[in-house]
Amino acid sequence: MSQVILISSGKGGTGKTIFAANVGVILSQRGFNVLLIDMDLGLRNLDLVLGLESKIVYDVRDVCSGLCSISQATISHKNFPNLHFMAASPVREDGEITPLHMQVLCRKLKSQFDYIIIDGPAGINDGLIVAAAGADKGVIVTIHDYSAIRDADKVDRFLEELGIRKRGLVINKAVYNLMGNGIVPGIRQINGLIRAPILGVIQQDDNIQISSNYGLPIAYKKGTYIYENLNSITDRIILQ
Repeated sequence: MSQVILISSGKGGTGKTIFAANVGVILSQRGFNVLLIDMDLGLRNLDLVLGLESKIVYDVRDVCSGLCSISQATISHKNFPNLHFMAASPVREDGEITPLHMQVLCRKLKSQFDYIIIDGPAGINDGLIVAAAGADKGVIVTIHDYSAIRDADKVDRFLEELGIRKRGLVINKAVYNLMGNGIVPGIRQINGLIRAPILGVIQQDDNIQISSNYGLPIAYKKGTYIYENLNSITDRIILQ
């Protein structure tokens, strides 16, 4: 059965978009038909992480307005045959895409794709309401400082209010010696500060950012410790 997975965060700078791209890559490598949708309207970056910025003609707003079909707005990735992408509009125009638009779109996409991964906006706003409208589950990406965790908890509670029952937390850019020395919150502390279960921890590694800057998510290379970790987190997401 197809799943729509929303990737969100309490604030910018957590690595949400890079994480969404890598989960999409991993699922596509498993043979699933995957669509990544950028719903960070006006601030799109997923196309850059995937190296598809020059391929965009139509975007999600064009689909919802009826200007083009789903297939016209869907871009296939040359390096990952099962991975597809739909861009966000470069301009945020409030009200043009409604939650109902998103629900209808996701319902149609479920007949074509095994997994639809939505890269939502950071924080709590109308854009998150729209992005979450068709989601079956939510993943909140945070870093390990108190302000980010507080914001992540607010997003978690907000998604619950929107009716998303299956939610989880990913701690990104983790520096283990800081956590071990109590300089930043550790896993136990984070567990006590947020209700969503922790799906995984991703260690700070410059290679993740470098790879994304070249438009090729790091999960393309199997066998590394980063890949194995992302692979395990992906398992927990789809099985939650």
